[in-house]
Amino acid sequence: MYKRILLKLSGEALAGEKKVGIDEETIDKTCDAIKNIYDMGVQIAIVVGGGNFWRGKNGETIERTTSDYMGMLATTMNGLALQDALKKRGIDVKLQTAIEMKKIADPFTQRDAMKHLEKGRILIFSCGTGSPFFSTDTAAALRATEIGANAILVAKTIDGVYTADPKVDSNAQKFDHITYQEILEKDLKVMDSTAISLCKDNNMPLVVFAMSNPENIVKAVNEENIGTKVD
Repeated sequence: MYKRILLKLSGEALAGEKKVGIDEETIDKTCDAIKNIYDMGVQIAIVVGGGNFWRGKNGETIERTTSDYMGMLATTMNGLALQDALKKRGIDVKLQTAIEMKKIADPFTQRDAMKHLEKGRILIFSCGTGSPFFSTDTAAALRATEIGANAILVAKTIDGVYTADPKVDSNAQKFDHITYQEILEKDLKVMDSTAISLCKDNNMPLVVFAMSNPENIVKAVNEENIGTKVD
């Protein structure tokens, strides 16, 4: 069983069937699963995307840097929703942001993050890396490395890594296991290439699985045969 994990949640997954915004039922089921692994003694950090509200690269007429900052604000809204739901379950949780927002969250520092984890708190990291042109995938790889996580659990809207997008190509084949190098060579859209390269350089395992059943989080922590393992 992984002892310290970074859970990467896509913003789209938090939207549930609504496809946009926050679906409170999905948030509740997700946080129930997170509480299950928390009660198992796993140290947990979370990086959440913002695609259910805004993606920086999707701004057609907005300058890219401005659009990316808008996306960072979207991740903060998701982080606040997760923090609220986890607190309601009696969990000590801290939201840290890469851009200072002192009235609603603590600024990220690696030293404080380690202290919180060692004290049994769940950490939520928002605002990505705090810099434009870097995705929350890269933020997940960076934060996981900084806190010494055993693995990154990547919860997506699809159930693993495929040869192509299974939503578009019905002939797409799923991988049970794949290497970072193969992902880069085949240009598979698991995470962006910067994130994959960072994981490769730091020997950070990934487990990619579907968020449609939040209990998959528990299975991934227990290293059950689920989704796709990347190392």
